[in-house]
Amino acid sequence: MVPDEPQQPADRPQQPAAPDDRRPPAGVPRSTDPSGAPVDGPDRTGPDRTGPAHAPLPGCYRHPERETGIACARCGRPICPQCMVSASVGFQCPDCVSGADRGARRATTPFGGQPVRDGALVTKILIGINLVVFVLAAYVFKDRLARELSLLSVGPQINGYSYGVAEGPSQWYRLLTATFLHVEIWHIATNMLALWWMGPMLEQALGRIRYLALYLVSGLAGSAFAYLIAGDFMNSLGASGAIFGLFGATVVLFLRTRTPIGPVIALLVFNLVITFSVSGIDWRAHVGGLLAGAAMGFGLMYAPRGRRDLVQAATVVLMLALVVGAVVLQTARLNA
Repeated sequence: MVPDEPQQPADRPQQPAAPDDRRPPAGVPRSTDPSGAPVDGPDRTGPDRTGPAHAPLPGCYRHPERETGIACARCGRPICPQCMVSASVGFQCPDCVSGADRGARRATTPFGGQPVRDGALVTKILIGINLVVFVLAAYVFKDRLARELSLLSVGPQINGYSYGVAEGPSQWYRLLTATFLHVEIWHIATNMLALWWMGPMLEQALGRIRYLALYLVSGLAGSAFAYLIAGDFMNSLGASGAIFGLFGATVVLFLRTRTPIGPVIALLVFNLVITFSVSGIDWRAHVGGLLAGAAMGFGLMYAPRGRRDLVQAATVVLMLALVVGAVVLQTARLNA
């Protein structure tokens, strides 16, 4: 509670107001303050009391009709709320933001790929394709699909005419489709477990496109190597050529990143022992995929930073050229 003001006694005569406290007549300016500026009267805001109370604000550089008191933190141009882009300090205009994006160096994986949130997406898709083809080949279409997709090749020396891959380019699709074909549960289980173990690691290191190229070309190289050696009479299937290509690239990755290489070498040796000791396994596709994967791994992971994209693209193209050359050469030899 605020105490009441003390009242003047009623019998005491009122003191006249000081001259400075008396308000001058209307239209006459009041006396000036110590600096000389008038403190009241029509001259307080200049000649025209009806003018604006403040100077007009500048208009947005993109929307001149909109007044704004905010300026871009980089270039200083006025920007309205619609054009403001939040920055670490203040706001920036759209032009400065887009220019900074163009000049900024984009993040990449260790070997030039684009980093992504899901580093195993391509691996999951490859496993899904293999599983779908397995179900169709083993339980739906059975022998029919296996005959159409396998790496089957019969030269004219057997029946007097060529069949399968040896027949010519119209059958060369088998070099790829055979790498997605399995008819035994143990076969697809072991291949997909190996793919899940190595795939995400290589996919995150190389990026999706380079990793997919490594997988597909390694599978093609395994098929081509098998055809080059036994194209006159053979029938092969499975993703093992591509899987061994991932083994070869993983060895190179461990060397490149100076990771202890013992575990991957032990697993690779174990698989090679099975390859050469168990009957019914096409060692040619395994060896061809392994050599191609290791060679591509060196080209993809040891490419100089200044010419990385060029060297990596040349590596993939060169390996594809070797695959095509081997297939063409063997087909010509068989049909000579």
